[in-house]
Amino acid sequence: MDLTKGMPAKIHVETAITQDNDTEKFVFDEKGKVVQMGGSYYIRYEESYEEQGRIPVTFKIEPNGIVTLTRKGDMTTRLRFEQGKSYETLYRTPQGGIYVDTVTRQLQISYTDNPFSGKVLIEYDLFMGKEKLGEYNLQLLFTI
Repeated sequence: MDLTKGMPAKIHVETAITQDNDTEKFVFDEKGKVVQMGGSYYIRYEESYEEQGRIPVTFKIEPNGIVTLTRKGDMTTRLRFEQGKSYETLYRTPQGGIYVDTVTRQLQISYTDNPFSGKVLIEYDLFMGKEKLGEYNLQLLFTI
């Protein structure tokens, strides 16, 4: 299967955010696209929000197990995940930029054939300086 030109895919994303013992859950079922470039998979789709409209989202899954999540909207962010590592990123808001750190506690990537599909599980903590903003559990499922 040639994914260099991209193939339509069904995308399912679940995010659970825990802050101060309160958990909020977000679920998106969207149509998207899977593209393979230079050994990495790019999963692209748009999340729908009532107040913000549609926000383009890209997951980049590298062969070495690093995952990058990019969201472009009023608030633009690019989060990088690698098992056991911390990465600083600039979270752009209409009011200006805020530096945050992602600390990846757990990262699992798996693929299956017929039909080609993938599953990415990421558990991470988000910090601003020394302050923990929340614990995040993210699950991405895609099927061509």
